[in-house]
Amino acid sequence: MIDLRVRATEPELLDASVPDEETWKSLADLRFVNRWLGGRRILLRGVRPFLKSARRILDVGCGSGDLTGLLFEKAPRALVVGLDRKPLHLTKAPAGVVRIAGDVRSLPFADGSFEIVTANLFLHHFDAEDLPGLLARLYRLATRALVVNDLRRAWVPYLFGRATFPFLFTSKVSINDGLVSIRRSFTKRELLTAFKSAGIPPPTIVHAFPYRLLAVAEKR
Repeated sequence: MIDLRVRATEPELLDASVPDEETWKSLADLRFVNRWLGGRRILLRGVRPFLKSARRILDVGCGSGDLTGLLFEKAPRALVVGLDRKPLHLTKAPAGVVRIAGDVRSLPFADGSFEIVTANLFLHHFDAEDLPGLLARLYRLATRALVVNDLRRAWVPYLFGRATFPFLFTSKVSINDGLVSIRRSFTKRELLTAFKSAGIPPPTIVHAFPYRLLAVAEKR
């Protein structure tokens, strides 16, 4: 029985090991989600106030780097870095993006290395007890803002996903992980609590269409 009052804890398939062909299909589905289900628009809404002066931008958990590439398009003079744990994912990253394979738990960057740090559809992969430490590390890396673009847990997107994901996605991994992602995602209160536990001043968190949360922790 699905209970959306609490976050799910089961892992997603793509976080483990799946065949390369299935990985490519799933990453293509994620690019579809970002383009047509709000990812690009919401990210730009969050970073736009800081882009003009940004010279170094980090996108953590970037997957195949489509949103990282969007950041490079909007700030072509900036050094735009995409970090992902799996080197295979990074092989599809767009030209212009600096690709780094690494674990977000052990980042190879000094504090204050970037003006903007973004996490897109990434935080929900972590359990509640891991979030404060992760957010604190990412916040320390940024001199201007940490921008989080993630899912909002609710029945509407879950039921929509059950009805449409088998037709929208090409990968069986995406169908499974899409529904798990919704169940692992946040309410506004949960995300705010995670920031507070990380010792970060209260960020601006807004509901964004369709069923997304956009959190901006700005350093003033």
